[in-house]
Amino acid sequence: MTRYALHPQVGLRDEQFGALAYHYGNRRLTFLNDARLVTVVRTAAEHQDIDDALAAAGVPDGQRPAYLTALQRLHDAEILTCE
Repeated sequence: MTRYALHPQVGLRDEQFGALAYHYGNRRLTFLNDARLVTVVRTAAEHQDIDDALAAAGVPDGQRPAYLTALQRLHDAEILTCE
């Protein structure tokens, strides 16, 4: 399974709605509007794979497909890297 990590050129800033992710390389600003998604993004590299990261963040099984889609979009935006 996929193992993600926060891109080394990305900074996260906590906000009331979740977090802002700023990529210092491509200057892209991305809004993360879900606290669990922010937790997954912050801790993904600490887990064997993304399923473990989702479980640790308390993401219900029924919501995992939506989270996997969001994580793929963050990877496409270079917020996350694949390891």
